[in-house]
Amino acid sequence: MKLSIIIPAFNEEKTIVQAIKRVVEQKIDGVQKEVIVVDDGSTDNTVFKIKDLRSKIKGIKFFQHKENSGKGAAVRTGIKNAKGNYILIQDADLEYHPKYINDLIKPIVGKKADVVYGTRIKRFPNLKGEEKTLQFLTHYLGNRFLSLVTSILYGQWITDMETGYKLFPKNAFSKFTILAKGFEFEPEITAKLMKSGHKILEIPIKTVPRGYNEGKKIDTIKDGLKALVHLIKYRF
Repeated sequence: MKLSIIIPAFNEEKTIVQAIKRVVEQKIDGVQKEVIVVDDGSTDNTVFKIKDLRSKIKGIKFFQHKENSGKGAAVRTGIKNAKGNYILIQDADLEYHPKYINDLIKPIVGKKADVVYGTRIKRFPNLKGEEKTLQFLTHYLGNRFLSLVTSILYGQWITDMETGYKLFPKNAFSKFTILAKGFEFEPEITAKLMKSGHKILEIPIKTVPRGYNEGKKIDTIKDGLKALVHLIKYRF
């Protein structure tokens, strides 16, 4: 099988090089991979760093938006240009380590699943660790709530609807079209995958969350409400 790994990026000059290198260097047993980087109108040195890295590492596909349109738009560009029969989204902020790709791909190769999500929160909140601050506790609770709503609306249990690690077949898009431009991509693709009959298998992963002072872009309240609206919208 061939796996297309899409890396959407917006103003990630501090992490983009390391993120791409991690993906390129990660060995995935029995899988041919392609790396697709999509810059979503960055205004810092992200594009310069991507182009510089491409001059040193061959085979990285690169696409650039003239203006910032949102994560969903960047992912859509990546999917449109993907040659793999499976697609994985890899955020550029170093929260997700590519070492977990092997865990996600195993059920696909073994024909035990055709959609796999990496779940970060198939657990109780860690009040002494990740969720010790109000910011991350709110994010945890918000995600658990949205995942519960997803489970109820679509009749399939899921613990981490908002995870950035989503692995799915490209041919799924023969059944539906993704319209999202922003972070509403996460609920939309989950809703449409479930609604079209795909069963989502979740594999526990660990992440290294970054704070807003480090460049985190998602707004728990604003984007959470958008996600809720889209979950209801695509169900009915």
